[in-house]
Amino acid sequence: MQGSRIKGRSISKGIASGKALISKQKISFLGAVDPTTGIIIDKSLYVYGEEITNRILIFPSGKGSTVGSYVIYQLKKHGKSPAAMITRRVDTIVAAGAIIAEIPVVDSLEIDPIERIRDGGEVLVNGTEGYIELR
Repeated sequence: MQGSRIKGRSISKGIASGKALISKQKISFLGAVDPTTGIIIDKSLYVYGEEITNRILIFPSGKGSTVGSYVIYQLKKHGKSPAAMITRRVDTIVAAGAIIAEIPVVDSLEIDPIERIRDGGEVLVNGTEGYIELR
C-alpha cells in the first residue's frame, strides 16, 4: 500500500504532506483545540496534549458547534493548523472551516484511514484530486 494512491472524495482543495496524527474519537474544534497553540486541550481525547500544527490530522469526523469552523480558520491565521485533514466522513463544520482556511481535506477513502494509516507515518493528501498516498 505504501506509495500507492488511495482514492477518496475531495472536500477542500490543495496538496500537503506530513506526519499522521490519528484520533479514533470525533473532534469538536471548539473547546478541543487551542487555536493559538494548535494543541489538543480536551482531556477526554486520547490525543490530549498533542500538537496538530503541520500534521495530517486523521479522525472519524467533527462534532459540536458551528463555531468549530471559525476555530479551524483561527488555527490557520495563527500558523497552527494541520497541513491537511482526512476523515471517514466529513461533517459540514470541518468542511466549511477547511475550505475558508484553505486546508486540504479528503474523506470517504477506499480504506479506513484510522485503522490502516500508521500514527506518525508520512502521508500526502491531494484534496484537489481526492486521493492520499502513504509514504
